[in-house]
Amino acid sequence: MDYQQSLAYLDELNTFGIRLGLSRMENLCARLGNPERAYQTIHVAGTNGKGSVTQMLDAVYRAAGIRCGRYLSPHLVAYTERVSVGGEDISEERFAALLTRVRRAADAMVADGHEHPTQFEELTALAFLYFAEEKVEVAVIETGLGGLLDSTNVIDPVLTIITNVAMDHADRCGGTLAGIAEHKAGIIKEGVPLITAASGEPLEIILARAEEMNADVFVYGEDFSGEMIFPAGGGQSVAFHSVVCREPAPFDLALAGTYQAENAALVIMAAQLLEREDARVTEAAVRTALRTVRHPARFELLSWAAGTAVVDGAHNPAGMAALRAGLDAYFPEERRVFLLGILRDKDIDTMLSLLLRPGDAVVTARPNSDRAAGADVVAAVAAAMGLETVACGDMRAALVEAERRARDGRLLVVCGSLYLVGSVRRLLRASGR
Repeated sequence: MDYQQSLAYLDELNTFGIRLGLSRMENLCARLGNPERAYQTIHVAGTNGKGSVTQMLDAVYRAAGIRCGRYLSPHLVAYTERVSVGGEDISEERFAALLTRVRRAADAMVADGHEHPTQFEELTALAFLYFAEEKVEVAVIETGLGGLLDSTNVIDPVLTIITNVAMDHADRCGGTLAGIAEHKAGIIKEGVPLITAASGEPLEIILARAEEMNADVFVYGEDFSGEMIFPAGGGQSVAFHSVVCREPAPFDLALAGTYQAENAALVIMAAQLLEREDARVTEAAVRTALRTVRHPARFELLSWAAGTAVVDGAHNPAGMAALRAGLDAYFPEERRVFLLGILRDKDIDTMLSLLLRPGDAVVTARPNSDRAAGADVVAAVAAAMGLETVACGDMRAALVEAERRARDGRLLVVCGSLYLVGSVRRLLRASGR
């Protein structure tokens, strides 16, 4: 297959939907020679923040001179964004060639009477294969959904990280916060250290699982913490506090958003543990990584003709609450125009109640997903809050409308489903608005 044919094939795989379980993935990996065993791995799960933590850890390894692979999901624009080595995304040609090999293995599974792998399973196998062939020393692997039955959970990591646990994907992870926590805790392995920012009941569940697995646990808010500080000379830094390790001077942080202090603290704690086994993971490498790391659409600040736009992939209640806190901290006085698109399986009422404040204007569009809520559905929720609201037929029209309303000096904020945020971000960058 060439790249365009590989995209068509991935679309065909959508017919298999999301089917949790590890048997298909184990079979597929075995047929490919178990490439996931060729390098060390770090496994990252959590409701929010796992993508940022994955990017930061990848940056730490690269700054340390260690050849590292990174697997993320979903992507903003192209599937190739999900898989990188040394900070470079996989090429379209290599992506297509590897997916062709994964497809052959999947077809052989079916011929032998097994279930066909899902799209995410084949993408994960592709990433594992790429990392092995690129001879990475370590790969940072982000879960797709949950943890226990997620396709990535065939790895045997040297460190696990669970960023936090909140209500999201409840329909596939037990229906309750406790059920979600049990799924996240499913990535904990025998004797493998765990770092987590979970709290409350989810933390209790995670700690119980860690005890069963004889895993040492380092808890944010108890063993270590991070605080965003804004030096008088400008910029932002994270003050890292620890009761288990030496406390260094504050770390400059490139990623905006007050919630990134917690994510950065998880990474600093991880680096201090990893340094015990690999002296190359130094404090200097961590400082370089945090100062230079990039993670598109996570409180990303973009310029357009009339000012600044904030682009953020907040797509669940916890994410919306974090975005609101960031907006209030960085832009406390600015009036705001939101361009929103949300999936229909999300708690739209709660999300908007956490995000919006009186005086906000809202423009809605339908994300490019079969699971998307209609623009009119989201607009009706905002209108019921008494806000200035308009629903648009497509993303381009929505961006034009949102920009028109923001030209009076209001802050433009693009957020919600990554299926919308990625497309609008591309329009903003391509047009040089």
